Amino acid sequence: MGWAIALHGGAGEIPPTLPPERRQPREAALRHCLEIGISALKADQHPLDVRELENNPNFNAGRGSVLTSNGTVEMEACIMDGNTKKCGAVSGLTTVVNAISLARLVMEKTPHIYLGFDGAEAFAREQGVETIETSHFITLENVDRLKQAKEANRVQIDYTPPFQKEVKEETDIRGGDSQIGTVGCVAVDCHGNLATATSTGGLVNKMVGRIGDTPIIGAGTYANSFCAVSATGKGESIIRATVARDVAALMEYKGLSLKDAAAYTIEECTPRGTAGLIAVSATGEVTMPFNTTGMFRACATEDGHTEVAIWPSA
Repeated sequence: MGWAIALHGGAGEIPPTLPPERRQPREAALRHCLEIGISALKADQHPLDVRELENNPNFNAGRGSVLTSNGTVEMEACIMDGNTKKCGAVSGLTTVVNAISLARLVMEKTPHIYLGFDGAEAFAREQGVETIETSHFITLENVDRLKQAKEANRVQIDYTPPFQKEVKEETDIRGGDSQIGTVGCVAVDCHGNLATATSTGGLVNKMVGRIGDTPIIGAGTYANSFCAVSATGKGESIIRATVARDVAALMEYKGLSLKDAAAYTIEECTPRGTAGLIAVSATGEVTMPFNTTGMFRACATEDGHTEVAIWPSA
């Protein structure tokens, strides 16, 4: 048994032609956060600090969150401890700098699991969580992405290639330059303790009040004594398939390995082009399957294996 950690920065239709100026900052951010997680695990500390990724405008969480149909930000996040199954989730945040920090406070400081919108914002103020003007989260890139999504009359998944007006009638889930993604982290320490955390701004041009898979326990985020899972992609598909819980259930009730359970869930239970996940097991296994073109991802294990990747391995 050894420690292991995995991160994702979103999944979707990531073109192999993604230019270096878009690819490299995200890869660098994943490497940086991976090192933070490795250091925490080596020091026997809690590794699930995705605030670094939330603060990076290249990802769809925190500053850099995509915009609703009204041009506003509504962030959500979730954290779960596998051994105790304690968890905390938040939705509809508009001023909280780090949604994952508030989700952890919901888990630790309240009798509840899930707080949303005005109630979550009030709890943040009560707890002294850092807040800032909503304009802090709105980037020019996301204003452009929303405009493109409205022109295409669609709600867009993370990582979709540029929308081309001349092929409008042929574009299905593709459309708009949404080259950013949900962030997540899963980890197991050297004692076999599992945990997961996910944070997102949701979908481009989503309806005001829409809640995705990220804060829903068992859909986008789940951990128990067998594994920890964080999903990314089209939330509606992930919710319907109860993706994160299914991975754990296949291990618990069918005796599947982590790799087989995750592969079955992604390949057989979710529509192609809609989902990816990262997962670790209590014994230190790691898997990062996806059925989209690509998924920004990174992992490390105690035996020295490390990986930072976007597209399927050769």
